[in-house]
Parts: sequence; C-alpha cells; structure tokens
Amino acid sequence: MPFADRITLYTAHFSPYAQRVRIALEEVHANYVVHEIDPHHQPDWYRQVSPLGKVPAIAFGGPDVPPDQPSPESVKLFESLPLLEFFVDVFPEANLLPSDPILRTKARAFIAIYENYVNAHYKDVLLFHKPVDGLLQGLEKLQAALPPTGFAIGQWSTADIAVIPFLSRMLLYLDNGIGNYDEEGEKKLQNAFAGERFARLKQYVQEVRERPSFKVSFISDDYQVAIGRKVPALQRR
Repeated sequence: MPFADRITLYTAHFSPYAQRVRIALEEVHANYVVHEIDPHHQPDWYRQVSPLGKVPAIAFGGPDVPPDQPSPESVKLFESLPLLEFFVDVFPEANLLPSDPILRTKARAFIAIYENYVNAHYKDVLLFHKPVDGLLQGLEKLQAALPPTGFAIGQWSTADIAVIPFLSRMLLYLDNGIGNYDEEGEKKLQNAFAGERFARLKQYVQEVRERPSFKVSFISDDYQVAIGRKVPALQRR
C-alpha cells in the first residue's frame, strides 16, 4: 500500500478511543482529513464506513471525495486498537512499535493491563456510581508497570497512545467534578491522587500530555471539560 494514500478519519473530539487514532496519525505524519461524527445522531451513510456505528473509523485510499460521500474504492477500517496496529505496519518508519520483540510485547502487555484492570472499572465508576476500589487497584497495577522515568516501555510507542486519552480525561474530570461518582468514592479518588500514591502515574500523564500529537488531538482542557459537562451520563444523579 502506498504510504501517501489519503486517509479520512471519522472521529468525535470527546472520544478517547478516537483520540488514540488521531494521535497516531499525527505521529506518523499521515496525509489525512478529519470528519466529525455525532455518535448519537449518525448519518445513514456512516454505516458504510463503520458497520458497528462507532468512532473511530477510517477510509484508506481511493479517490479524493468528500468525507460524507465515502468511495467504495477506499478501504474502511474501524476500532481504535486494530487501527493502531495498522499504522504500525503501514508506517514502519514512524517506529510506533520498536523492532525489539521484547519491547513490542511489553507495549502490548501494558495496553492489556489498562484494558483488563483499569478501563472497565473506570466506566463503572464514572458512569454507574460503582465503588472505586477496583479502579484504584487497577491503577496501581498500571503504575507498577511503568519504568521509573520516561514512557511506558522507555521509548514512545502505541502503549502510550492507547492509554493517555483515558488517563488524561480521568484526572481532568476528577479535578472538575465531572462523573457520576458516589460521594465516598469521589473523595477516595481525590485523596489518592492528591498524595504520593500515584505520583509516578501523574508524572507520566503530564509528560505524555506535552507531546504535540496529544495537544492537537485533545484541543484543550477547557474544551474537554465543557463537553463533559454536557454529557448526561457523566452528570451526578
């Protein structure tokens, strides 16, 4: 596949899953355009791009057409983690995964720790008023997998791209009172992050947030807070 092939990214700026893909596209210096999709009011044609009706998705290659008229000649791909692996293969010079097989495995394992021990618990806590203890334990496991300094496997990789959209929102929402936490759980989280318990994790998040690719794809803290406050599921009930 020629690397210059045009990519259309179908995204939603509030989505951490979609941000994964935007970060990767920035890192590989891809030729891409962005088309915003409202997941709650999708146009009928979008199912041609994403059969699941979710963001992110991409149209790869094909003729230069408007994003809302996807060509049957382009390849349609979706789901954030498979898309990261796709970019690893299509843009090898970007070194999103190192050539060393041990480091490649460590990167994938770091993502697995996040997906299995943090992500599901975070959804339960943020959206469904569930206890925070499982989330705190998962965050400890993730922090323990980090090296003393630097990125998740030492060098920048898909491991960082996969987790930073979620961790950055987690801290931002907590600081701004966004989320359907129970009162006790919110205090537990605030106390945990206020002290030294997650000092390394906070340092890691701050360092990754300085990447230009993160800044472009996140837009700003104010923007994400404003969006978060409009999402009914994130409001305390």
